[in-house]
Amino acid sequence: MVAREVQLQDEKLLELLLQERRGQAYFSRKVNELSDEDFDAPSLLPGWNRRALIAHVGFNARAVRRLITWAETGEETPMYDSTTQRDDEIDFGSTLNIQAIRNLQDHAAIDLDVAWRDLPNDRWNFEIKTAQGRLVPVSETIWMRMREVWIHAVDIDNGGDVADFPRVVIDMLLPDLINVWRRKRAINPVGNIVLAPTDRDLRLVLDEDGKEDIVYSGTAVDLVRWGIGRGNIGVVDQDGNKAPTAPPWL
Repeated sequence: MVAREVQLQDEKLLELLLQERRGQAYFSRKVNELSDEDFDAPSLLPGWNRRALIAHVGFNARAVRRLITWAETGEETPMYDSTTQRDDEIDFGSTLNIQAIRNLQDHAAIDLDVAWRDLPNDRWNFEIKTAQGRLVPVSETIWMRMREVWIHAVDIDNGGDVADFPRVVIDMLLPDLINVWRRKRAINPVGNIVLAPTDRDLRLVLDEDGKEDIVYSGTAVDLVRWGIGRGNIGVVDQDGNKAPTAPPWL
């Protein structure tokens, strides 16, 4: 039998797809390290146990898969059919037995990966709509899912940390923090956020006109960890004070 080959030809997107697969493998490893009894322990997300979190990541793969179907067929298949479907899936997922959650997580991830593999090269610029209503090319689904698996692997609270993320993921998350804050207008109330990683020749500015710059520094890893709300290790303002809680992100 001849092996099926990835249809995608864009080298940058192929690199992102590789990092998503690595993130999925990292997430799956953290899940597989858990005993069945561990699933009922809290995750790092307030109000979520590991059972609900892991099921949610499986359901997210199915939701992203629906966007690939949209690009494949041209027929609208949104991530969610209603404004409550995502929350309903989280609630339902927390009631599944552990083996069902493990199977959901594994099978949904494989199905999504196969969908990416088989999507014709000329369909990757097809526009789909995210759950937030943004029109983006279907290629954006790689980043959407990459972000999901790497970050939620930390949320399992089983030894995962932002420091484990590949450099390329960190370097994509830094501007993503600024971009999402800008879209949501979720700004620091006392000034204009500037991210100044000490280990990068880089400054990222929120660009809130007329507001004083508030510069937050730390390593790129530390700034990402702080910005995504997963702890503050080493992030300070320009006066050397520990940074306050970051604005809401995703």
